[in-house]
This record gives sequence, C-alpha cells and structure tokens, in this order.
Amino acid sequence: MTDSIKAPPSVWRNPWHFFAFGFGSGTLPKAPGTWGTLVGLAFVPLWQLLPDWGYWLMLGLTTLFGIWLCGKVARDLGVHDHGGIVWDEMVGIWITLWLAPTGWQWLLLGFGLFRLFDIVKPWPIRWIDRQVHGGLGIMLDDVLAGVFAWLALQALILLLS
Repeated sequence: MTDSIKAPPSVWRNPWHFFAFGFGSGTLPKAPGTWGTLVGLAFVPLWQLLPDWGYWLMLGLTTLFGIWLCGKVARDLGVHDHGGIVWDEMVGIWITLWLAPTGWQWLLLGFGLFRLFDIVKPWPIRWIDRQVHGGLGIMLDDVLAGVFAWLALQALILLLS
C-alpha cells in the first residue's frame, strides 16, 4: 500500500468509493490510514451504546461488508489496496475497542495500540498483507491488527483494574 497514489475523483461521486475512503478521510495526502482510524474512532461512543452482542454483530456485518466493499473499490480503481481505502482501518479500530471501558483515555490508548499493530504488522499480519489479495486481503491484515490491539488493550484493562 502506498500513500503516493492520488485519490480518484470518484470518491466524491460514487457512494461505494466514499464509504471505502472513510467518508473522504482517505483522500488526505499524508497518513490516510491514521485519518481513517480517527474517523472510525468517532463512531466508537455510538457503538458502545449497543449491548455487547450488538457490538459483536456490528463487527461481523461491517467486516463482511468491508470484504465486499474494499474488493469492489480496488477492482474499480484497478489498484490492489489503494492507500486511500480506509474502511479496513475503521473496522480495525472498532475491533480494538470492543468491550473497552468508556472514556477518552481508553479511546486514545486503543487508537495508539491499533496504529502500532497496523504499522508494525507483526507476524502473521505482514505475511497475510503480502499473500492474501482482493477484499479479504485488504480487510484481513487490519482485522488481525485490531485483534492484536484488542488483546493488548484487554490485558492493560485487567492490569489497571
């Protein structure tokens, strides 16, 4: 994935591209993944109003939708995992903060952990990022980064409580 690929104008005309580009956040020239994660973070207080099973259901649905969406937009653009496609980062931060306590400090900690795992891509995330293609490949590395960040956050919650 590269940040040097210019965002296509279709982001502003095509609703699927608009969603995949994180409501436009993926069009920003520097660090679109970070901006997409911030947009996703803005939804977390709303998701935290859901019962635990409702949040879990939302994660499943947005992940499945993301596999289709990211694959479709990548095919439309003719670029595998365009740097501006950030739906995967949005789902990743939602996974990270499932069952997290409410409060800005947990949101910030979850954000930092998710970005760390998404950028560093420890094994097997980096391998999956390189080997799995299409919508599943675009989503899977960020889903796993979200799971790793979730595990780290849950461990910190246990240690601090």
